[in-house]
Amino acid sequence: MKPAPFDYHIPDSIEETLGLLNESGDEAKILAGGQSLVPAMNFRIVQPSVLIDLNRVGHLSYINKDEEVIRIGAMTRDRKLEFDPVIADWVPLLAEAVPYIAHPQIRNRGTIGGSIVHSDPAAEMPVLMLALDARLKVRNSSGERWVDASDFFTGMFTTVVAPDEILVEIELPGNTPNTGWSFMEVAPRKGDYALMGVAAQVKLDKQNKCEKAKLVYLNAGDGPVNAKEAAQSLEGEILNEKIIGEAALHASEKEITPFGNIHTSPEFQRHLANVLTRRALGVAASRAKEGQLI
Repeated sequence: MKPAPFDYHIPDSIEETLGLLNESGDEAKILAGGQSLVPAMNFRIVQPSVLIDLNRVGHLSYINKDEEVIRIGAMTRDRKLEFDPVIADWVPLLAEAVPYIAHPQIRNRGTIGGSIVHSDPAAEMPVLMLALDARLKVRNSSGERWVDASDFFTGMFTTVVAPDEILVEIELPGNTPNTGWSFMEVAPRKGDYALMGVAAQVKLDKQNKCEKAKLVYLNAGDGPVNAKEAAQSLEGEILNEKIIGEAALHASEKEITPFGNIHTSPEFQRHLANVLTRRALGVAASRAKEGQLI
């Protein structure tokens, strides 16, 4: 199939982009990498009457370290994130997870901002934003605002970004000493959408007790699922097999709501979540003990 007819605009600046959004209202869609939007348009799942292409807009593709914070432009390609030394050194969870995103050809075009705003429950990037406590900057013609990742995703394929706004920057805190991380997922084939996935981070104190933990799941609900109760149960504990197992069981049975699909059942997804959580927490705890950072 081919997309329904639409007007195409390729602005040169953020200001021009925002002006076009004001003119078009709900009728417009933003084209970043196009790896999700273009197939959806070809199948006529979405039929925007106006398409605004960001690929000529400057100052939206960058990775900068600003003291202890990493700033990433919304048009930064996934492939750039995969190999950038700043990301590898300061946001190792992101560096570890990006190679799981689809295939190299798609990562060459796909953007961090596009994936975040698309908010696919089976995508890696929304999960990573929650796990990393990201802050997201959105702009319209009246100004800008920062939104915590915990408030950004509102449901399946929906976010707080208004029709007259665009995502322009992602802010990530740099990794800290005694923090470990792990990202794991299971897919039918490499590059396919995952049946289940988890991002884990743990920070240990000087006694090797868990000071802080994060567990966030993909394909486990109508958006990225933050298993707060399971993560909180780890805090103050030595992360041994028993404690990790109890947290994994709680998250997989009580905090995720997988839907199943043609490839799997909700019951098997819960089983995968349990197994992946045990493994990911084990790896994260081991890295935290080793003080792996940069």
